[in-house]
Amino acid sequence: MSRSERLLQLLQLLRNHRYPVSGADLAFQLNISLRTLYRDIRSLQAQGAQIEGETGLGYVLREGFVLPPLMFTPEEIEALVLGARWVSERTDSELAGSARQALAKISAIVTPALRYRLDESPLLVGPTDSSLLCQQLVLDIRQAIEAEHKLVIRYGDRDGRQTERTIWPFAIGFFDQIRLLVAWCELRKEIRNFRLDRITNLQTTGNKYPRRRQTLLNEWYRQNNISRQ
Repeated sequence: MSRSERLLQLLQLLRNHRYPVSGADLAFQLNISLRTLYRDIRSLQAQGAQIEGETGLGYVLREGFVLPPLMFTPEEIEALVLGARWVSERTDSELAGSARQALAKISAIVTPALRYRLDESPLLVGPTDSSLLCQQLVLDIRQAIEAEHKLVIRYGDRDGRQTERTIWPFAIGFFDQIRLLVAWCELRKEIRNFRLDRITNLQTTGNKYPRRRQTLLNEWYRQNNISRQ
């Protein structure tokens, strides 16, 4: 590849990692020497890219540097279309609308050949029982997560027993047949999972919970031994 293509690919690799990635890993993925990698890093830094790190510690691209438009491959276009179609059919109205808008923006900048691939993708999302998707609950919970607000829910266990919980919502898991809310439960004093189809009542309190949602999410990752790039 040309040097300009390599620099763009290096930027994209850095964008894909939220935490420092070693120079050796970057050089391996780009199929270049470490010496060439260090030279490319310096070139990007000179152009304004906020790349932090040094030899032996790894590198991370900080926010604030805008990548120039990248050309999508046909496979990337189809992956985006399939993902957007899934979101449009299986999430709340706001996310569905945002997915459609994102595709419209992509359609406006790609080549005619890729635009055809985007509009005529043969990858389809099949129908599902919309009653299982709890779309309004998803919207209400997403808004509470964004604001870091406590929720009061009425929740039924698998045996039908009802309890009232005050929770700190911080994540939603989207599975084929269920939606799962991950939250700190004040009743149990720990992080718990709640199936949305078992929530019989939900009230927003408008009160902020005392910990940041990202802190809670990171704690959940550690508890479940989930690594993050």
